[in-house]
Amino acid sequence: MDIQTLTEFFMICTLINSGFLLLWSIIYKLMPDVVYRLQSMWFPISRETFDISFYAFLAMFKIFVIVFCFVPWMALLIMG
Repeated sequence: MDIQTLTEFFMICTLINSGFLLLWSIIYKLMPDVVYRLQSMWFPISRETFDISFYAFLAMFKIFVIVFCFVPWMALLIMG
């Protein structure tokens, strides 16, 4: 596998994961009650705990996207 192929892979990976992050953020921003109702049907959880959990999930996902997708893509761009 050459550097160009890896660069394209990490670029596509970054775009897809950033798209998911943006989609989840927009859905939660526009319809927080709907998201809470859907999740509370499966898991008995208070609204405050759900808000904190969802915010933590978005934060961790953003960190993972940056560390495992964006940074390798930038490193390969610099190398290439």
